[in-house]
Amino acid sequence: MIKTKIKKILVPLDGSKNSFRGLDQAIIIARNCHAVITGVYVTPLNPPASVEQKSYLKNYLLKNANKFLKKAKIRSAQNGILFYEKIMYGDEGTRIVKFAHDKNFDLIIIGSRGMRSVKEIFLGSTSNYVLHKSKIPVLIVK
Repeated sequence: MIKTKIKKILVPLDGSKNSFRGLDQAIIIARNCHAVITGVYVTPLNPPASVEQKSYLKNYLLKNANKFLKKAKIRSAQNGILFYEKIMYGDEGTRIVKFAHDKNFDLIIIGSRGMRSVKEIFLGSTSNYVLHKSKIPVLIVK
């Protein structure tokens, strides 16, 4: 069965230009469909580092996550869109797909490439994973 109404949109954000292009597209769709947006920022669960480095890195990532999500919330509010935020830890692709499924999102809008240094030929590794593993419709924004 195909859903015809979009009420909940998930937008993974990592601070990259492409992730905010995805947000801009989500805002347009949300305005037309009277939908809400949830922005999600996923950080690595166990980055390889010493205990002190992990603590510093976790604080740094959390600070960045809050900064990007605040920017996204302001941009959404300026366009009259209700924006929720979620910070998660773990593998980006896996967490995004599971969260979208568990929370019954209608659409995932994701940038084609993010901040990761390892890039695949046509898509970033996270967007590629989400595209192929999600049972929910995915819109990839370049």
